[in-house]
Amino acid sequence: MTAAQAPAVAPAEERSGLLSRVAGSPFVRLIVKRILVAVPMLVAVSVLVFLLLELMPGDPARNQAGMDATEAEVEAVRRSLGLDQPWYVRYFGWLGAALTGDFGTSSVSGRAVVDLLAERTPVTVELVVLAFVVSLGIAIPVAVLAARKPGGFFDRLVMVMAMTILAVPNFVMALLLILVFAVALRMLPSIGFVPFGDDPVANIRSVIMPVLALAVPLSCFYARFLRSDLVEQLNSADYIDTARAKGAGPWKVLWGHAFRNSSFGLLTIVGLNIGGLVGGTVIIEQIFAMPGLGVMMLEGVTSRDTAAVQMCVFIFAAVAIAANLVVDVLYAVLDPRIRYGNH
Repeated sequence: MTAAQAPAVAPAEERSGLLSRVAGSPFVRLIVKRILVAVPMLVAVSVLVFLLLELMPGDPARNQAGMDATEAEVEAVRRSLGLDQPWYVRYFGWLGAALTGDFGTSSVSGRAVVDLLAERTPVTVELVVLAFVVSLGIAIPVAVLAARKPGGFFDRLVMVMAMTILAVPNFVMALLLILVFAVALRMLPSIGFVPFGDDPVANIRSVIMPVLALAVPLSCFYARFLRSDLVEQLNSADYIDTARAKGAGPWKVLWGHAFRNSSFGLLTIVGLNIGGLVGGTVIIEQIFAMPGLGVMMLEGVTSRDTAAVQMCVFIFAAVAIAANLVVDVLYAVLDPRIRYGNH
């Protein structure tokens, strides 16, 4: 039988073979394993938050009914909220509804939590993404320039500034930025948030100081870590000596060899700090009066708004877990020698 007479492979068989190869990919196995680990972690976080809210002082039914409400009115509110049932019954009821997309109703505003999330999530996402980009955009070139001449003027200046800024908490940094740029120079608004769709220029002006308050301390931490790792690679790694012996220039050695290997450690630190970056928005949003998830969670904790707090914490935990998943995948992309399939 000639090649032209050979029977063609059925499209269904081609698709089946392609799916089998994709399913057997180390990357796919890695992602599936991490997701299987992440699901019980998220459930454990939601149970822990539910229990902590149960132990907090105060009565959510009294808060919603009002301090002047009668006991009968408070009991009616308690039954409507399901607070007359054991906590585990209410938890599994919340979990089952959440799996269908019903995240409950805020006991304070009376609005659906999914509507509140739709309003507040874009604010926090913008802050976190911009702070992440700015922190790495500052840290990487600064660390590379400092590692170029260890012990030089620029290196010493960077280390002193980094240690000084790291000693200042985020909320103090935010207040200092307000004093300088809003009070003294009158260049930026001190509070408030303008959506990008309403006015792009006003939006950028409203997020500059919150983003800097989050990004500057984080960039100092990244810069110190990356600079130390680069200097260690340049001074002790055999592959650096080999590259220099082959005639590679200083910047080629620094960027093409040392930085690539140091990026593994930087990825690890970045992945571990994503959760802290997201958590830092709670205080920063409060200081700058930005209507994000951080303020929503803080208000929910104060008023014992269980549904709102549950979803905020769930989102924060999901972001931290997803960041570590991305870091694991990037490890394999940067170094194909890593074999995740055996772990």
